[in-house]
Amino acid sequence: MRYDVEPYNIHTTIVEPGYFRTELLVDGSTTWPELSIDDYAPRTAPRIEGMKSMNGQQPGDPAKLARALLTIAQQEKPLLRFVAGADAIEAAEAKAKELLAQAEASRELGDSLTYDDAHA
Repeated sequence: MRYDVEPYNIHTTIVEPGYFRTELLVDGSTTWPELSIDDYAPRTAPRIEGMKSMNGQQPGDPAKLARALLTIAQQEKPLLRFVAGADAIEAAEAKAKELLAQAEASRELGDSLTYDDAHA
């Protein structure tokens, strides 16, 4: 979408929030899946319980997030991607390091895949 609206001086920002203390994790707001596939239950059940236990303990303050989003919206050239919250920043950094490590591990084999006549 960014490239479609950019010519009209419309800016977009992808927001990647961490956990914010909202009503999202209360039982009335969330439908938890039934553990219908036995092979996945050992991973899924603890994840659901972990999220349920996080209710009311999320580190992010939604009022501060709202102010941050207003700040971004008022910028002449806003961020293309806003990673919102210390927990989200930590997760993004870990993912970036993992991707860089995988790219480096792929370099020797991956670099060998061009046509022989493509080297200039």
